[in-house]
Amino acid sequence: MKKIVIGVTGSIAAYKVLEVIREFKKRGEEVLCVLTSEATKFVSPLSFSILSGNEVIVDFFKPRETPIHINLANSALILVAPSTYNFIGKVASGIADDPLSCIIAATSTPVVFAPCMDTGMWENPVLQENIKKLKKFGYYFIEPEIGELASLKIGKGRFPEPKFIVEEVYRILNSNKRLKDKKILVTAGRTEEDIDPIRCITNKSSGKMGYALAFEARLQGGDVTLISGPSSVFPPSGIKFVEIRTTKELKKEILSRVSDFDILIMTAAVADYTPMQYSQEKIKEKQLTISFEKTQDILKLAKKKNKKLFTVGFSLELEEHIKRAKEKLKNKCLDVIVSNDVSSLSSPQAQVTLIDKNLKTKTLSLLSKLEVAKKIIALIIARI
Repeated sequence: MKKIVIGVTGSIAAYKVLEVIREFKKRGEEVLCVLTSEATKFVSPLSFSILSGNEVIVDFFKPRETPIHINLANSALILVAPSTYNFIGKVASGIADDPLSCIIAATSTPVVFAPCMDTGMWENPVLQENIKKLKKFGYYFIEPEIGELASLKIGKGRFPEPKFIVEEVYRILNSNKRLKDKKILVTAGRTEEDIDPIRCITNKSSGKMGYALAFEARLQGGDVTLISGPSSVFPPSGIKFVEIRTTKELKKEILSRVSDFDILIMTAAVADYTPMQYSQEKIKEKQLTISFEKTQDILKLAKKKNKKLFTVGFSLELEEHIKRAKEKLKNKCLDVIVSNDVSSLSSPQAQVTLIDKNLKTKTLSLLSKLEVAKKIIALIIARI
């Protein structure tokens, strides 16, 4: 659990920070909120207190055992979101006249600004000089988006999506970047095999595990490409995304790229069989018999094309999970295999067993798929 301080300044976008807090809490972080007096004019401190589960700091003048700016300066990271033109200028000028600016003045931990303002203010050369100055001192900035502003005009200055802000914060927090300079190919989702223009054969995979792995690999500094079939989740920000649907398309995309990659994490639930015939019209027979043929083992083909490739596979069986996973590990020449339980399909949680090529086995307790992804990436890092 990390202690993250969220500073809120006086902006119409202040209410959007509530969703940022919710995202951090979902990931098990401790969140403490500091509001400037101007921020309280837009959103009640009570809302921040309820979502964060902690007292909200608004002013200095309350008896405390430890000076609040010294206490909160020892957090993992300080996020100022939204940050106004005025507040950025205040910090750049070395002014510390409220709790939030004093915390920033006293801290040596990362400070991240997420500016939000009218386009004219964002483009003002005074602001841009202040941002350059703060960046020189090691402060971070998440640039605003282009979109509809409070004035109803379209321009740069819109507050970024809360999930994107959270992802950027984790990227900054992970200063070790243990996968830096590694090119990582992740597959996710399911494949679909057509039997006619309307119907297809597929499976119940949601894609959540693959997307979580792509997200975590990027946090560790990896250059990540995500190839995904149909899925119930949106692609993580900052990741190269390739959309496919069939096993044939997945095979083509992997084999055309794999020579340039260091790691392949094959999370996609690939169809083991594909129909031998395809009807150009909708099938209307009362009884139907379909003949199938085995699809090629894409993971094996990828390893054959790039022998230095570190490969991670997944195994989902109804019985003898570990035994069959070990057989796949050997047959496919994998470095790691993840034995998955059928209950994880379409679920936000999973219980898995991790097996490396030395047959060292570790069974994890029931965890969120994001937590499982962290464990898998940690194992990859340890093995490479």
